[in-house]
Amino acid sequence: MAFNSLRDEGSPVSDINVTPLVDVMLVLLIIFMITTPLFERGIDVNLPQSQTTNISGSERIILTIPQDKNYVYFNSQPVNRNLLKSYLEQIFAGRQDKTIYLFADKNVPYGDVINIIDEVKLAGIDTVGLATEPSEQNNKK
Repeated sequence: MAFNSLRDEGSPVSDINVTPLVDVMLVLLIIFMITTPLFERGIDVNLPQSQTTNISGSERIILTIPQDKNYVYFNSQPVNRNLLKSYLEQIFAGRQDKTIYLFADKNVPYGDVINIIDEVKLAGIDTVGLATEPSEQNNKK
C-alpha cells in the first residue's frame, strides 16, 4: 500500500523530513535539562550542620553571608553591608510576606551574624529563617 501512488517515479518529494529536526530538538532538550540546575545555584557557603530538616519553598528570599567582610548576597546579588538596611527596606516595601532566609558560612563570627540579623529586623522584616546542612547522622537513616 503506497500512499503516494499518484507521484511519478522521478518527480521531487515535497514532504518535509522531520527526523533531523526531532533529533536536534532532543539533543537541545537534554542539554538544557543538564545545564539548568547549574544556573540555579547560589553563593557557596559552608553551612553548619543540624539535626532538623532544612528550609523548603518555591519563592524564597535568601540572604547569604560569606566569609568576605564587605558584602552579603541578596539572592546571589552582592550588596554592601553598610547599605543592607536601606536595600532591604526598598525590596520589602510592597511585600506581604516579610520572611527572609539567612545562609551564613559556619566560619563567620557569631557577632557578625547577629549584626546582620539586627539590620534585617530594623529593616522591618518579621521572620528570619536560619539555614543549615543536614547532619551526617540524618543522612545515614
